[in-house]
Amino acid sequence: MVNVGIIGATGYAGEELIGILLKHPGARLADISAKIDQPRPIGKFFPKFAGRIDLVCAEPDIKKINNTCDLVFLALPHTVSLRIAPKLLSAGKRVIDLSADYRLKDAKVYEKFYQLKHTDSGRLSEAVYGLPEIYRAKIKSARLVANPGCYPTAGILALSPLLALGLAETGAVIIDAKSGVTGAGRKLAEGFLFSEINEDFRAYKVNFHQHAPEIDQELSKLAGKKIKVTFVPHLLPLSRGILETIYVKRAQSAPFGGVPRQARGSARGKQRKAQNLIKLYKRFYQKEPFVRIREEGDFPRIKDVAGTNFCDIGIKDCGDSVIIIAAIDNLLKGAAGQAVQNMNIMCGFPEETALL
Repeated sequence: MVNVGIIGATGYAGEELIGILLKHPGARLADISAKIDQPRPIGKFFPKFAGRIDLVCAEPDIKKINNTCDLVFLALPHTVSLRIAPKLLSAGKRVIDLSADYRLKDAKVYEKFYQLKHTDSGRLSEAVYGLPEIYRAKIKSARLVANPGCYPTAGILALSPLLALGLAETGAVIIDAKSGVTGAGRKLAEGFLFSEINEDFRAYKVNFHQHAPEIDQELSKLAGKKIKVTFVPHLLPLSRGILETIYVKRAQSAPFGGVPRQARGSARGKQRKAQNLIKLYKRFYQKEPFVRIREEGDFPRIKDVAGTNFCDIGIKDCGDSVIIIAAIDNLLKGAAGQAVQNMNIMCGFPEETALL
């Protein structure tokens, strides 16, 4: 049994973590904390947990957490984990950080996008990027896991097969992304009021979103060369979910997928190309429990993945270019669900535990 703590339990991701861990047969919630005015039972914050858990949520007491927990989830706003993670790690605790504080390997890039000096840059090389489909082996022995952002999770999973196998041009990757409003966290801000987002749709932080360097970093590792994506996020008038439409050009030297030259312009040739590309994706993710590849002409919707830890991917082969459509739940595969998936790997539980 692993004794688990959650710091930041009253946020959207914290709420999801509690719900998942209450179903987990190998984890015991030992401490729940958040920045609050006064201690209250967690059931007072979230009535759905009343009668299921009797823990009181209070301000984080690091000494108490270190005495009672083996592993701690940090479901905190960006820049806050920097003040807490070092105290837990120094006490020998394993940490899964849901913020961006340990995702970027270059402290200067972090400081540019988050407007704060990185005060624990020595641990950036130690932190393992928590995308199980790519870094499972390293996650197993990690002390500090940097849980990926929601936008990067969908984008990286959608592009990994093409870039890792050298099948896409690296100079023109376009990610058109849409997210539900919970992606901004539980906070009071004019731009996220119901009356501001309802019956509206808008782009924001155009090609300068804080998740862009995270995507660039990981895709560059996969491709073995520097990549800078064009990334445009949009805010949907929905509570949760992410849908990304991604455009890439096929590499000039890339194989044509086994289609005979004389068939390339025919309808049959195009169909075979699409089927071969889908087979390639299925082979790449054949052992991954939470990635589902759609058949030809079938593309995911947010409703298909909402409330799950799945990433659904559909592919359209356009000949000289490829369009990939990926959908995830931003609070689950994009946050809390993936965090528990990482915990399962770190602690030796079956990866799907409490997530199916």
